[in-house]
Amino acid sequence: MLKIKAMMFAGLVAVVMAVVAPATASATYTVPYGSAALSEAIWNETWEPEWVTGGNNGCKPSSAHPYPVVLVHATLADEGSNWVTLAPLLANNGYCVYAFNYGATWLSWEVWPFIGPRIDGLNHIEHSAEELRSFVNNVLSKTGASKVNLVGHSQGGMMPNYYIKFLGGATKVNELIGLSPSNHGTTLSGLTKLLEVFPFASKIVTGLLEFWGAASLPDQETGSAFMKKLFGSAEPVVSGVRYVVIQTTHDEVVTPYTNAFLSGSNVTNITIQNQCSGDPVAHIGMFDDSPVMQNVLNQLSSSPNGTFKASCTNYGLGI
Repeated sequence: MLKIKAMMFAGLVAVVMAVVAPATASATYTVPYGSAALSEAIWNETWEPEWVTGGNNGCKPSSAHPYPVVLVHATLADEGSNWVTLAPLLANNGYCVYAFNYGATWLSWEVWPFIGPRIDGLNHIEHSAEELRSFVNNVLSKTGASKVNLVGHSQGGMMPNYYIKFLGGATKVNELIGLSPSNHGTTLSGLTKLLEVFPFASKIVTGLLEFWGAASLPDQETGSAFMKKLFGSAEPVVSGVRYVVIQTTHDEVVTPYTNAFLSGSNVTNITIQNQCSGDPVAHIGMFDDSPVMQNVLNQLSSSPNGTFKASCTNYGLGI
């Protein structure tokens, strides 16, 4: 109860401050890593899925950071759990931060029938991209900014590609940073390939997932109809938008891990273990890994350091 009251008070203060001033580097939110981040993520996932520390507070971007940062959560997550580390870190560094929940299906409500969606990112990815379009338009309207920067985890790092390529996002996005994004889909460590061995098995499983409200899972399979539409005959990279992929060699969800990477003259691919060889962070742990967060800050800056090397501390979860 004390935590809830404290967070409500902090949120009220943040809203009041946002009315009188743009986002500045004066914010002093606590930034959790490791077990502290995991505990807060579990709390938010269960009780406060729309609470984002340092974000959604009516802020306006500063001249130093003119583009609001929109955070796009992963499959089976929500804004409250996914951004317990990055949102306050960005706010402390003077960024104007917004986040939202997307991709809710009846399954999202079925798990928590009296509270609201908790397990999001499940709908068809094309529908989720439409939700992203609406949210970005609202953020631009509220802030008066010309464009946004997007930072997404897993599906949240891949889904914006559809928005940018097909739904008008190319003129509204300055930069897309993906944390272990499922850009080229995933084999789920060979599961989808195994299903292909058995006649009709893949179609049956896909149909069941769609029936049970989890269509985004088969959408992210390598070679799915969605992936074929997204890529067409080339990488889904649009001129005028800057793309960054931050990936771990220990990714057990996007397999092989290199499926996260994109190619193009406006693409920067970063492998965390090239900077911190001992970092055990895996797919889920990208949300609270300090080397990952340091790279996000570097890449969001107006002049990213091309030889940047993160400080190898506060590693994320090895799951």
